[in-house]
Amino acid sequence: MVQQARIGGKWLACDCLGVDCTPPVLTPAFLSEAETYYLRRLTSAKRPEHVATCPFFRDQVTNRITQTRNPLTPADPPVGYFEVLRPAPEKLAQRPDNDASDDRTRNASIPRLARLLWRLMNNASLHLVAPYSEDTAERTIGEEFRALTRAAAKIEVAPGIELGRVLWTHGDALHSRRALAGIRELGRRWPRGHAPQGFLALFAKAFQGSTIFPAGSEPIDVANRVQSPSVRDNSIQGPYLVIVVIGQYPEAHGYAPLRAYAQPIYSGVRFIPVESNFERAVLQALLRSRRVLAREGVDLALEKPIFDRLTPLGACRPDFLVEARSQATGEIRQLVIQAMPRNAGIGSTPATQRALEQIAPALPITPRDVEDDQVARLIAEALHRLN
Repeated sequence: MVQQARIGGKWLACDCLGVDCTPPVLTPAFLSEAETYYLRRLTSAKRPEHVATCPFFRDQVTNRITQTRNPLTPADPPVGYFEVLRPAPEKLAQRPDNDASDDRTRNASIPRLARLLWRLMNNASLHLVAPYSEDTAERTIGEEFRALTRAAAKIEVAPGIELGRVLWTHGDALHSRRALAGIRELGRRWPRGHAPQGFLALFAKAFQGSTIFPAGSEPIDVANRVQSPSVRDNSIQGPYLVIVVIGQYPEAHGYAPLRAYAQPIYSGVRFIPVESNFERAVLQALLRSRRVLAREGVDLALEKPIFDRLTPLGACRPDFLVEARSQATGEIRQLVIQAMPRNAGIGSTPATQRALEQIAPALPITPRDVEDDQVARLIAEALHRLN
């Protein structure tokens, strides 16, 4: 009934207030995280509220990531197969059995789709920048995607099915239905206990709502709103590396793009993830600093850590790690680079700073440092203090 109401665009009335009152209204929605349907409350100043004992007094699902994500949200590698979708249950999403497990008012965790994309980027070494003396090859968007596909060949979506067989890197694979046909064919022999699914990895300049605008392709609509670290209070400009999961969708009577995650990246020739516009500016300054310091006999390699690092003082995630090697002596020093925007209090605590110092001495970089082109000088001075 709920599925048919969703397809037919109908609302449902709740009887928790009794027959003599105007009923609260519910609308069917598709919860792609669990591949099932749930009933979403329609609320406004003029609509009646559910009674406190009604199962719909609060929404059945957690807050959106766009409402709750912050820079301190933990980021751990995903476990298991490279899969997002599960065999769909035939019942509605249910209210938790007790309040102790009710997370509908707590901060949302990072979507699994995001962590899978990060795992793929990490395995493809896209977060690393080679020492300046070794980084001589001309960079192209094609090579970035080839690094992704090489990594995908070594990851399984399900037992015996490599990600490389169900990963496409251009929107035309969807519009031509080539990707849908490939998933459908493999789906006939997909292992039991796993849901057939495929993925798109797309370079996009922008997204809006549930629509992605890939480079060199027509826009792509997904069943749910595109998720991203570009949130209301931290709008991040493109470009983005967008991962889209394709699976069975009742409303499409077959396979369709179900949801997507748009990860801001540095550029089309360096798929290095960034978490803010300022972080992208700091990375640009670090790349320039490599050339400056190379003239002074210091070879810099960079890393953008994707997942948390465990230290004796707890887990933390540096914004950047710099490894400096003296071309004269071969001596190696490390620095943690922390991008400190004007609202640096967000995502920075004394405990976090102490944990970062367990990895390497920390060097904060401010907007003024970037604007005045002082980053290379600050790195050189910090390395000198370590001698």
